[in-house]
Amino acid sequence: MAGLELLSDQGYRVDGRRAGELRKIQARMGVFAQADGSAYIEQGNTKALAVVYGPHEIRGSRARALPDRALVNCQYSSATFSTGERKRRPHGDRKSCEMGLQLRQTFEAAVLTQLHPRSQIDIYVQVLQADGGTYAACVNAATLAVLDAGIPMRDFVCACSAGFVDGTALADLSHVEEAAGGPQLALALLPSSGQIALLEMDARLHEDQLEQVLEAAAQAARDVHTLLDRVVRQHVQEASILLGD
Repeated sequence: MAGLELLSDQGYRVDGRRAGELRKIQARMGVFAQADGSAYIEQGNTKALAVVYGPHEIRGSRARALPDRALVNCQYSSATFSTGERKRRPHGDRKSCEMGLQLRQTFEAAVLTQLHPRSQIDIYVQVLQADGGTYAACVNAATLAVLDAGIPMRDFVCACSAGFVDGTALADLSHVEEAAGGPQLALALLPSSGQIALLEMDARLHEDQLEQVLEAAAQAARDVHTLLDRVVRQHVQEASILLGD
């Protein structure tokens, strides 16, 4: 990566985007009829699939049931062909467990779990291709899948990554930009209220720089919300037409 210019003098990134510009996002809801909710999303070359089951009775020990809210169970996995490494990534490895925990924390902040006490909501996310912004793609896919399942939420939860290069905050990092190092963060936002569901940083930043990078990620998450809202509206419209027929 030595010598790679991540940001040109004209303000363009390696893939031709401006600093705050998102990669192209494409998404579909209802991709699996067998699940209560499902969605597929592409953010640039990062591709993720999410399925949701529930709310349903607690599986396993009844002692796990929460008397005042639903139990949110999130599991993450990545396909063995999702990266160029071709390493075997079994379900349950450290990275998968950490990502599953982050997703659970994110959706516990967004789902109205108190409406379904003593029940369980399962969210399964698989990354089919990883090219940067993996956590964000998983959150955005899972949001669409939860909405497809008809599970009430406080708000959309939209996520995006951001980094800091040559004094400039970059939104929605690609794999090349992530691999180059430098301070990076991932943000999950409830856009209507501005509430942060999850914020993860992998390096220290000066307070002034942190504010700049955080705002870049927040604005990108709001842009993601606009796109996801459009996907939901289109899905509802298509479903209404099918039901009308």
